[in-house]
Amino acid sequence: MFKEKRPMTERVQFWFDVSCPFCWQTSRWMKEVEKVRDIDIEWIPMSLSVLNEGRDIPEGYAKAMEANWGPARVFAKVKAEAPEKVDALYTAMGILVHPGGQGGKKGYGAYDEVIAEALAQVGLPAEYAEVANTDAVDEALRAYHATAMAEVGDDVGTPVVKLGDTAFFGPVITRVPTGEEAGEIFDAAVRLAAYPHFFELKRSRTEDPQV
Repeated sequence: MFKEKRPMTERVQFWFDVSCPFCWQTSRWMKEVEKVRDIDIEWIPMSLSVLNEGRDIPEGYAKAMEANWGPARVFAKVKAEAPEKVDALYTAMGILVHPGGQGGKKGYGAYDEVIAEALAQVGLPAEYAEVANTDAVDEALRAYHATAMAEVGDDVGTPVVKLGDTAFFGPVITRVPTGEEAGEIFDAAVRLAAYPHFFELKRSRTEDPQV
């Protein structure tokens, strides 16, 4: 009797910076995909603060990049020491930052309270927050960030998503698909990624993330 072949688990690597609202929307799509497809996601920190070091950027944005060091450093420590908690911590902190309205902070240490609350929510030691305002884990953070840049180049931001053997910046979405629609969009992205000569799709964006 013919036996239907079951699809293999699709491996996904997702590089994120919790401060980015576009990255947040894409990550929530991936969480929807988890419900309808057999996928295994590895969540990996990257850093917009690292990406923008030495660049000529507006003063307000520079202050936001100062603030973003804190959460990124905490994620680097968690990734190194408790990688099974990265997913839950990203969800907890992302909810505070995006739908919770606590994003867009500026200046070093601006996310200290958000970090402490998110760590407590997922049962991680409060001591993890101590790295937020030091350079103790910067080498590790830069190394995680470098793995994303090695996949796609350094002229992109977050998210970086690797589907199978191919990584891209994006997909950039402003609203989160759910159910089978989320799965179908994922299937399409995987198929595009499997074609070795596909590089880019882009159009003008007409709305901000609808969190």
